[in-house]
Formats: sequence, C-alpha cells, structure tokens
Amino acid sequence: MPTYMYKAMTKHGQIVKNRITEANKVNCIKRLKKNDLVPISIVQTLRLEKKVKKGPRNFRRANVNTELKKIGQQRLKENSLERKTLREKIFSKLMGSQKITSRDIRIFTQNFYLLKKANFNNVHALSTVVEAIENPKLKLIIEDVLYGVESGEFMHTTLEYYSETFPYIYVNMIKVGELSGTLDLSLQQAVKYLDESEALRTKIKRILLPNIIMFVGIMVMLFVCVIVGVPVIQNLFQELGSTDQLPWITLWFAGVVDTLMKYWYIPVTLIVGAISGILFYINTPGGRFKFDTFKYTMPIFGHLIYLIDFSRLLKNMLLNLESGIRIQDALDVSKSVIKNNVMLSMIDMSINNIFVGQSWIEPFEQATFSNPMTIEMLKIGMQTDLPEMMAKLVEYMDIDIDNTLDKITRVLPEVSYAIVGVVLIFFVVVVLVPCIQIYMGGFLFSAYNV
Repeated sequence: MPTYMYKAMTKHGQIVKNRITEANKVNCIKRLKKNDLVPISIVQTLRLEKKVKKGPRNFRRANVNTELKKIGQQRLKENSLERKTLREKIFSKLMGSQKITSRDIRIFTQNFYLLKKANFNNVHALSTVVEAIENPKLKLIIEDVLYGVESGEFMHTTLEYYSETFPYIYVNMIKVGELSGTLDLSLQQAVKYLDESEALRTKIKRILLPNIIMFVGIMVMLFVCVIVGVPVIQNLFQELGSTDQLPWITLWFAGVVDTLMKYWYIPVTLIVGAISGILFYINTPGGRFKFDTFKYTMPIFGHLIYLIDFSRLLKNMLLNLESGIRIQDALDVSKSVIKNNVMLSMIDMSINNIFVGQSWIEPFEQATFSNPMTIEMLKIGMQTDLPEMMAKLVEYMDIDIDNTLDKITRVLPEVSYAIVGVVLIFFVVVVLVPCIQIYMGGFLFSAYNV
C-alpha cells in the first residue's frame, strides 16, 4: 500500500504531521477523522523500503571527469567483490574497525569545522579532511560526500542518504547551515551537539550501569537460590522429620517461579503482545502525538528533553536571523532540526500566527513547557533587538540545561538505589532467612520432638 504524508489539526487546535499507510486518500481521511484529527493536507510519498546495505550514492553517477568516474567504479567493484573469511570477519568485529562511532563523526566534524573557519571552500576542506580519517567505512562515505559536492550538490543531500550513520539532528544542522550560508557556525553547533550528547550518555551510563548490573545480579541470585536452594532445604526438613516450615513469602515466591517455569509461554506472550500493542498505538496519528507529549512530561528526563529541543530550535533560528532571514522563514527552516511532533505543531502554529498578525511566541507560552523567564526574554527581544536577546537566551538555556542535568544526576542514583534496595531486602527475606534458619539449627528440635 502507498504511504502518505499528512498534516492535520487536533481538537485542541494543534498541528500534527506524520506518515500513514493506506490504500487511498479516502481511507486516510477516514482514519484521521477516527482519531479526532481534521485533515489539512495529504500527499502521497514514496513507500519506505526495508533498509539494506547501501553502496556509495555518488560514485554511480560520478561524471565530473573521467578519472573521478574510474575511481568511483573501482570503489564499487571493491565494495561488491569484497569477500572475507570467517576468521577475518571475527577479527574485524573484535577490532571494531568497520563500525563508525560517534567519536569518528565528532573528529571529522571538528577537523572540517577548523578548515571552514580558516576559509577553506567545501571541496578543499573535504578533500583535506578525508585523508586524516582512520575509519575506512567513514572515509568511503566522506569521499562519496566529496564527489557529490564536486558535482554541484549540497553536503546534506548525501548525508541524508547515510541516515543510519549520521544522526537526524546532525544532518539537519548541516542542512540549515548550507541553506542559510552559515555552515561554519552550524558545524560549530554540530560539534557541540555531539560533545554534549556523548557527555550526557557517559554520565547516565556511569549512574545506571553499575546499578543495572547490581540489580540483574541480585535477580539472578534470587531466582537461582529459589530454584536450587529452596527444594534442598525442604527435602532436608522432610528427611529429618521436622515440622518447621519455610517463611510463607519464600514458599509463595517459589510457587510463582515454578508456575512461570511451567507456563513460561504465557508471560512471554503477554509481554510481546503488550510491546506490539504499544508500538502499534505509537504509530497511529494520535498515538504518536501523545507519545511525543509524554517525552516532554515524563518524570526526570521530560524537562531536559524539551530544553534540548527548544534550545536547538533557538540556536538555529539565531543563525538564520543573523543572516537576515525573516522570523517566519527562520522558523520554517529551523524546524528541520526538530523531530518531536509537539514542538513541530507549536512551530507551525507560530508561523500561522505571524501570517495572521499575531504573536509567534504565544504557542510556546500556551504550551507551558517553557519557564516564564524564557518567554519574557523573547517578548522583550521582539520589542528591542531579537537576535541580540536570542543570543543571551541561548546562553541562559545552556546554563539551564546544565543545571537540569545536574539535578538528574543527583536524582538518578537515589531512584536506582531505592529500587536495588527493595530488591535486596526481598532477597534477604526470601533467601537468607531460610539459610539462617538452617544455620541456627532450630528445626532440629521439632525433628527430634524436643
């Protein structure tokens, strides 16, 4: 069935965009109305195909000169005829030489930014940077980008082709920079985005990983001890003729484990069904919007996710405003760095407000996700100098993001310790109490009628 890109309005007046797969436009309209959405536009797009291993994009049509075409054909031939033995594949996996990491992309972007800052043109900068790339897979991709630029294309056109390698936000930052003529500033933002993303992942890993390992370890010990240890203790009581019983919670949990082992397919089916149902609902028009709303309202991380998206929007708007672009055009171009439908609907409402002579800040104020200080600074900027005020606001939001991140790093350990503590207490009651009972030998009194 064909895929359609639609724009619709919710019953609260919010604009949502998404893809939908139906037999025809009439069925699309019926499905949208069934989800309480008023269709605005429905356009058929190319159906999304299953991802396959991609060959270079520009080598196939390299026609800048004969030498370039020969290089491209040779690259394709090497790529298609490449055959590795099992030993070579294992060694390659262990060494990780073919995997493109965020560090590889960050180093490439930093080097490219430094050359652009030194007034290198795109072709000269890319041809210089590509020689310093160590990862062979990334080197092949950047060479493909170079051939695209030499043939007159934008960089982001080829980067979008390699969407499984480059993050969505990263590609759109490059796109905004190329379209607005501020590629060097966009590259600087891209480097900062990659650094901040890596720092955030590292902080969260340092907090969660030890606690997750501890939690999994305790759960494994709990189940192993209940499966192996509890029957041994019960047999010991029976052999000695003791009338003592294990704690009721131990017997209850042992019964639960036995039932799960006997009817394991029931919980597995329920879990798979629940996950499938959630994924199906998320892919519906209303479900996607609600899921994106949950991202901004979820405990602990919700406010941080919104701040990062809003800060990214303002930074790209600032680049466009400093290039002399109108506010509505700056909003329209900058929204390509946003993936959340809630934020996109606010941006669309802001653009519509500008066209009807109303404030573009009003949708962000009514959404109540932003703090009053942010909204007030934007209002003052509209009355004075918006780019100057927005630059100050971006600095303020960077500080706000750091403060929010510090709060999360303080809260996460407390939450994880609480969860691990509850599991540990349960482990002590279920497993260690029977072990202590055996060690103290109290059951021997009832066994010998003492």
